Amino acid sequence: MTLQQNGLAERMNRTLMERVRCMLIQSKLPKTLWAEILLIACYLVNLSPSTGINFKTPFEMWSGKTADYGILKAFGCPAYIHVSQSKLAARALRGIFIGYPEGVKGFKIWCTDLKPPKCIVSRDVVFNEGSLMKINHEPDLETENSRLTEKLEFEVEPSTSRNTTEAAESDSVPEITDDTQAPQDQSSSQEQIREYQLTRDRKKRQIKPTRRYGYADLIGFALAAAKDIDDEEPKNFKETTQSLFKEEWQRAMDDEMASLYKNNTWELVKKPGNRRVVGCKWIFKIKEGTDGSEPRRFKARLVAKGYTQKEGIDFKEVFSLVVRHASIRVILAITAVQDMELDQLDVKTAFLHGRLEEEILMSQPEGYEFPGKEDDVCQLKKSLYGLKQSPRQWYLRFDEFMQLHEFIKCSYDCCVYYKTIKDGLYIYLLLYVDDMLVACKDREEIDKLKVLLNSEFEIKDLGYARKILGMEIRRNRSKGIMFLSQEKYLRNVLETFDMSKAKHVQLPLASHFRLSNLQCPQTEAEKQDMASVPYANAVGCLMYAMVLTRPDIAHAVSVVSRYMAQPGEDHWKVVKWILRYLNGTVNWGLMYGKTEASDEVLKGYVDSDYAGDLDRRRSLTRYLFMLNGCAVNWKATLQSVVALSTTKAEYTAATEAVKEALWLKGLVTELGLNQKSVSVYCDSSSAIHLSKNPAHHEKTKHIDIKLHFIRNEVSRGAVKMVKIHTDENPADAFTKVIPVAKFRACLDLAGLCSQ
Repeated sequence: MTLQQNGLAERMNRTLMERVRCMLIQSKLPKTLWAEILLIACYLVNLSPSTGINFKTPFEMWSGKTADYGILKAFGCPAYIHVSQSKLAARALRGIFIGYPEGVKGFKIWCTDLKPPKCIVSRDVVFNEGSLMKINHEPDLETENSRLTEKLEFEVEPSTSRNTTEAAESDSVPEITDDTQAPQDQSSSQEQIREYQLTRDRKKRQIKPTRRYGYADLIGFALAAAKDIDDEEPKNFKETTQSLFKEEWQRAMDDEMASLYKNNTWELVKKPGNRRVVGCKWIFKIKEGTDGSEPRRFKARLVAKGYTQKEGIDFKEVFSLVVRHASIRVILAITAVQDMELDQLDVKTAFLHGRLEEEILMSQPEGYEFPGKEDDVCQLKKSLYGLKQSPRQWYLRFDEFMQLHEFIKCSYDCCVYYKTIKDGLYIYLLLYVDDMLVACKDREEIDKLKVLLNSEFEIKDLGYARKILGMEIRRNRSKGIMFLSQEKYLRNVLETFDMSKAKHVQLPLASHFRLSNLQCPQTEAEKQDMASVPYANAVGCLMYAMVLTRPDIAHAVSVVSRYMAQPGEDHWKVVKWILRYLNGTVNWGLMYGKTEASDEVLKGYVDSDYAGDLDRRRSLTRYLFMLNGCAVNWKATLQSVVALSTTKAEYTAATEAVKEALWLKGLVTELGLNQKSVSVYCDSSSAIHLSKNPAHHEKTKHIDIKLHFIRNEVSRGAVKMVKIHTDENPADAFTKVIPVAKFRACLDLAGLCSQ
């Protein structure tokens, strides 16, 4: 049976179009919205009782649930959307109610206060159903047909209902663009209507996820949660011409182009007929000041579309080194103990300094095409942001410059540079892409290095270091202490997952949580329920905090990260429990400062939780290293093999700790801190005896040979295995769940506290 022979479907098409016609005429809305009105007409039909199904609704027959009529509003009535604007601007936009969005709790409002008008999806709306808004003019048919090909734009707000004050502080929301064009003739046949509906189904609107938990996944991961700016960032070059900050964005683009021309980044050439051209686009960002009091900076960046590059043709190697987080903490600990100056630098357009080894052609930037040469292309001479090889080329150029001026590259971390100056003093430089930390006791030496760097690269002097990679640095030089925290980042994370007002807990993981794969979703309904939960995003945010400044949540994060592929409801409860713990300790961080004189500059603690993994019965390795009483490196991870005894579990953990101890010993030795051997404290006597001699060989013959390298390091004096009581081992807190009093005592030993 063909569609034309299906009288029931044809009758429904006629009914729907009659309702659309009536609603259009009554509301005086433009005919460009006919498809949206068709959706609400169909929506109302599905909520209406039908005699063919015993006066039940199609919605009830399909879903098994009773329809909710409480959200229905009068079509075409005036509506006022609460928005966040400047202090003196209106707190609401006027519009007309035109329907309900699919998959989102809210209302579609045709906002007539915007130029050009657009649809906005929001929950924070006030309706005036007593009267219908009248449009003063009705466009003629010719004008209407010319507008029918325009795109309909939508904005989606968070699903959480808030009042006007909260709405003024809400996060920015992305736009949704429907690229499907409506038919240009409103009196077209039913076949054209059906063809348009099928096209609309094939090209569904791509709703970008918001930053608040609700109907869509979060895209923040760690660093996106740290953003706190309005929805004023244009998505493309065209939007800058319609922005309220048009002049600021224009100046930012002019500055970017000036930097590109200054560095002689490219030259215009005729496009070869057989060569592929890489595209480019503008990226716009608003950057806040480091301490919140500085004015916002408008940043425009021209980036190449590196995803179109072909390996072996446009690039060869892309790997680029960045400084390890442990190296940063080591330098900060040395700086605090020795009361050194600590400055932060930023390289402007860092990637533009890299030299390209391949010949790459790029299209001209949008808005800056050279007059008379619009068809020419840019032959790149320097690396550009977005190219796959740009980070590596920039590092090679910087490394060449530093070694040319007698700086030594650390053999244990290739992004740490140091130089011995007068009186045996050291000057250190750490590089993380285009961010630098410089530490030295002599202020004049730092100023000389700044002048030297600025002679080759365009450097922005940020003064005293306040923030690096999301870590907030606070110093009290009169007391000789330095405090590292991620308070602002964690508060944004808690706001993102709606946990800022949650009740506090005293432990990151409670004893009643026993996670395993048995708690993963077993049915399709459970999988669908968990599909909307931002589990991976939350764990990623927690992991970023753990890696930088929060070793106290290492064990808990290690547990929840095992179920990233298929989390269950019980796993999500543990993630929320960790967020509740962070909500009560959001201002906690690492305290670095002067300690009592000791021959042991560097020491470590190691512990293991035997068969702590309920699924594969693997043990957990945990170690913590401290430099001058300051925690600089830690780790909590499952062992790769199943330990057959507590001795093997402790011995395996000690092996991992010894490997890290050797790396840290080599690093601090190159930085000028001499220590003959590193003491690794362990609370297992059998593991210590096994590391010193093979007396227990018969009982431990199943242990892999590779783990016995610890004996060589102990015998040559590079590492000392020392017995310590469990109550004095801070690593014990990060391998298993322990009482609150002992947990807090371990945090004190590790130097983790609030400021």
